[in-house]
Amino acid sequence: LALGVENGRPTVTLDKADNGHFEARILVNGTPVRTVVDTGATSTVLTAEDAQAAGFNPAALSYSIDVSTANGMARAATVRTDELAIGGIVRKDMTVMVAAPGMLEQSLLGMNFIGSLSGFDVRGDRMILRD
Repeated sequence: LALGVENGRPTVTLDKADNGHFEARILVNGTPVRTVVDTGATSTVLTAEDAQAAGFNPAALSYSIDVSTANGMARAATVRTDELAIGGIVRKDMTVMVAAPGMLEQSLLGMNFIGSLSGFDVRGDRMILRD
C-alpha cells in the first residue's frame, strides 16, 4: 500500500498479492479490515467476523438478500458504516453488506466504493485508486 497525491487528491497504490489478487487493508468505522478488491462485486461485503469487529451485531441482522459469490449463493444483510477508508480516501455513511456467518472467507471491497472514485487503473502488478 502506497499513498500519494495527484492533482491535489489522494491516491492509493496496491501491489498484487502472491495469490494474484489485489488486497487492501481498509478501515471500517476505524477498525482495520483485510479485503480483496473485487471489481465483480456490486457492493463491499464484510464477513460476519469483520462486521462484528467494526461495531455491528451480526446476530441481530436480517440476512434476507441473496448474493452470488465466487463460491456460489450466499445470504447477506445491509448496514451503514459511519466511515469507510483506505489511505486518504474516505467515504462517510456508506451502505455495505454483511455476509451471513460462515458464508464468506474474506471481506470484499466492491464497486459501491470503487465506483465512488474518480478513477482506478491496473498497470501490471499495481492497482491505483484515485479519489
